[in-house]
Amino acid sequence: MDPKVIPNTPKHASSSQIPPPPFSLFIPTNNLIAMAMAIKLPLILLFFSSSLIPTFSLFEDQVGLMDWHQRYIGKVKHAVFHTQKAGRKRVVVSTEENVIASLDLRRGEIFWRHVLGANDVVDKIDIALGKYVITLSSEGSILRAWNLPDGQMVWESFLSGSKSSKALLTVPANLKVDLDSPIIVYSGACIHAISSIDGEYLWKKDFASEGSVDVHQLILPGGSDVVHAVGVTDSSQFDTYEIHIKNGGLLKHTSASFPGGIYGEILPISGDRFVVLDASRSVLVLITIENGQIHLEQTHISDLIHGSSGNTVILPSKLSGIFSLRTDNGIVFIKVTDEGKLNVMEKVDKTVVISDALPLSEGEQAFALVQHGDGKIELSVRLVHDMSSNHLKETVKMDHERGFVHKIFINNYVRTDRSHGFRALIVMEDHSLLLLQQGEIVWTRDDGLASVIDVATSELPVEKIGVSVAKVEHSLFEWLKGHMLKLKGTLMLATPDEVAAIQKIRLQSSEKSRMTRDHNGFRRLLILLTRAGKLYALHTGDGRVVWSTLLQSLRTTSQQCAGIKLHQWQVPHHHALDNNPSVLVVGRCGLSLTSPSALSIVDAYTGKELQNMGPVQHSTVQVISLPFRDSSEQQLHLLIDADKRAHLYPTTPEAAHIFQRESENVYWYSVESEAGILRGYGVKKSHSSDTPSEYCFETRNLWSVVFPSESEKIIGTVTRKPNEVVHTQAKVIADEDVMYKYISKNMLFVATVSPKASGPIGSATPDESVLVVYLVDTVTGRILHRMTHLGSQGPVHAVLSENWVVYHYFNLRAHRYGMSIIEIYDQSRAENKDILKLIVGKHNLTTPVSSYSRPEVTTKSQSYFFTHSVKAISVTSTAKGITSKHLLIGTIGDQVLALDKRFVDPRRSLNPTQADKEEGLLPLTDALPIIPQSYVTHSFKVEGLRGIETVPAKLESTSLVFAYGVDLFHTRIAPSRTYDSLTEDFNYALLLLTILALVVAIFVTWVLSERKDLQDKWSWPQTQLWLQSSSEQRLLNICSTPVNMFVNQNR
Repeated sequence: MDPKVIPNTPKHASSSQIPPPPFSLFIPTNNLIAMAMAIKLPLILLFFSSSLIPTFSLFEDQVGLMDWHQRYIGKVKHAVFHTQKAGRKRVVVSTEENVIASLDLRRGEIFWRHVLGANDVVDKIDIALGKYVITLSSEGSILRAWNLPDGQMVWESFLSGSKSSKALLTVPANLKVDLDSPIIVYSGACIHAISSIDGEYLWKKDFASEGSVDVHQLILPGGSDVVHAVGVTDSSQFDTYEIHIKNGGLLKHTSASFPGGIYGEILPISGDRFVVLDASRSVLVLITIENGQIHLEQTHISDLIHGSSGNTVILPSKLSGIFSLRTDNGIVFIKVTDEGKLNVMEKVDKTVVISDALPLSEGEQAFALVQHGDGKIELSVRLVHDMSSNHLKETVKMDHERGFVHKIFINNYVRTDRSHGFRALIVMEDHSLLLLQQGEIVWTRDDGLASVIDVATSELPVEKIGVSVAKVEHSLFEWLKGHMLKLKGTLMLATPDEVAAIQKIRLQSSEKSRMTRDHNGFRRLLILLTRAGKLYALHTGDGRVVWSTLLQSLRTTSQQCAGIKLHQWQVPHHHALDNNPSVLVVGRCGLSLTSPSALSIVDAYTGKELQNMGPVQHSTVQVISLPFRDSSEQQLHLLIDADKRAHLYPTTPEAAHIFQRESENVYWYSVESEAGILRGYGVKKSHSSDTPSEYCFETRNLWSVVFPSESEKIIGTVTRKPNEVVHTQAKVIADEDVMYKYISKNMLFVATVSPKASGPIGSATPDESVLVVYLVDTVTGRILHRMTHLGSQGPVHAVLSENWVVYHYFNLRAHRYGMSIIEIYDQSRAENKDILKLIVGKHNLTTPVSSYSRPEVTTKSQSYFFTHSVKAISVTSTAKGITSKHLLIGTIGDQVLALDKRFVDPRRSLNPTQADKEEGLLPLTDALPIIPQSYVTHSFKVEGLRGIETVPAKLESTSLVFAYGVDLFHTRIAPSRTYDSLTEDFNYALLLLTILALVVAIFVTWVLSERKDLQDKWSWPQTQLWLQSSSEQRLLNICSTPVNMFVNQNR
């Protein structure tokens, strides 16, 4: 509002122009000025203090105060060292998370990194010309060159083939900058030659005309112009091809039949010798190419290794003249003599991991063996021509929580005494990465955190009462010192060193990283389950690893076990804080759904495995957390096996009694996506004779919904969070009417598409694509609502909260992504709007809601266009459900966008009324806005984003957000601003200074007021005397007036 301008009165106005008022009060000029200053000073200070209210924006120096971001790469599967004298020493790796990264060999930091798509799996990597990183991915269909120093892509080539096959990459070892030797690639049953300079296609050799040839090895001898391709035809014929490297011409083809068939890969022993197992895995076949002919020699493994079984495997370690076999009893090294004989050289334990050969000098190679012992690993380096002695042997202490060694890559360097030193890059069972050098661990990386599959949270311990006086004095001194520095920074009086100290105080705040819970609920533990079967506990304050444990329940069998789900097991209340909270980890030992399960209970504070149930007799296809607890605060869980039996945990008589008492109210559902069927189940109260134990219950099929396979296919389902809090069921709209939300924890959102549209975007025409969404009650199977989107298809990402669902899809007709919302309301409570019925008690607010009663519901829906593709979608959650909701959308750019739920309100209209505006409804637009300031990840990217978890804080305004993928990101978000708290960087010193200034102003005003009153009292007798004399004079004049009139009349 513009200030009003009041004209001043002219200084020299005459008495005739402005008549004096009948009663006036005279105040001296100096008192007026003093009173004006006394009034203005508090107003100025009040305005200055009001400017300290925190805003929702984020400054550059505030990054890292409420959030943290961690970068990872995943489990390494390929590694190439680059340790030339010029430039930084680095190692280039590719991982199972489809990441290509360059790591610093000194500290393990990431120089650069590229995360490829989920379907762009890295097959091979190498270094060409000493400056390019060559990667082959997507089953050999994409070849790329990256600049080694900075990771910029130099060129990219797409390789086409006649059929799918394995991918092989060969980079000439003698490649120089001025020599354009081609890169040889085998993929798609073709051999391709690509220029290493610019990625130009040189030539292509298609093996489709040669029959069903499967090439196993590409060999390019140094300095030769001929590339040798070794393969198998129909698993019964060996083939070798000699192809000219310049033009792709076929020089020679040789073949030899082997009726027994082969198992696995052909392993090269030398330039003209190869070894492979037969189909029975009991015979070794030595392949020798001599004078253009193929000679096959068979040797029974039992003749070499006594007591061996049929589980023999040739290890892929490429050693000159030597190969290794893994048997049930261990690993055996076998040497191939010049005469073609096989001699056993050494037997080692089967846990030993062997590296590839490392060329040291002309004709000399070395390789490494790593064996894991009791809390240590033994690294030994041997020369290929002299395996009887260790060239290097080191023992390094190792944390047993890292598990066994999975892979090892070695590199050599020249010491000051001109001898060879070795460094080893080791990949552990928990997917962590270590560098060993000179008997010590140089650095480690916890890259298992790049494969998080489930998340849970836990409260921190309560702070113990009792603090020493010295600690209090020190804390008070640090507090005052910090706020004085902040005050100097606010007033722009701080020196550069003091500015750095302020930033250090902010980033190293002792409050946010303490291991005790706070009254706002910001400090928590994030319990993360990784694909390696390891649990991590991360502090939400700074993201550090508090503890980590490799679950023994997933390592007790020879089968491949992996964790699949994480659930809260025990959450003690305040009256029972003697027990620590714990989590339940459910795993599966095998790849099939019918494989046995592995269960483990872990202490959330210490990471100790409290109970290891190991492999149990039943499988697990679904885990249901029941809303019941026993006397020890353990939550009851149902594990549903493949035979639809329900197994109760914990297996105690008390838990069984509680479950049998409440079993009539226990329902669940299953989704059979391939068959297109939804099924609902209940529990039979009585035990059957077929059940293996008293904690196993038979189930009964209550209902089923079958979608016709010729027209619909299930592509997505979502339900509400079980712990979501809804503040109120009533919603007051603009015309002071009331709508009641249909609140049900049993509501399920189902999305189906036509079968032709179940593929990627564009796989079907708009006329063939139909997206249908359903809201289904999972207790009765009743369909509450159905909506059809013509010309649309998936993928569908959805979130269900309170009484609404928001889902994202692709609109083929508009060639744009769309986002729709459905809100569902309960019409059975519509009559509660009558105030008279509420007064006399004739309302149904207390009537229990049952899923078996047919609900009277109504829906409101709306659709919008959305700019981005979506990877994940979630919604904020708060402690009481009062704060407004924000949608958290994981975009294709691996960032998290916060979108106010008001933007997708279905009641938006083109011309909102004044009442709609007062309610907060926005004008209707066809597209949802993308506000750059709404990205909660700021400038960071959560590469490979897979999920977004939200946790309510104790402070109602705030929600904790955790996004995970290859990277991890955590922050706090306040959808309605922090209306119930002050920010952490609030300047209390400046607030105290403002209060002190207000007190001084009040005191000065009081003194001036007292002085004025005193002056007024001293001037009051003189005024009375003046008034008294004036009254007497007026009275004398009045009395004399009649006398004068009488005298004049007599005259």
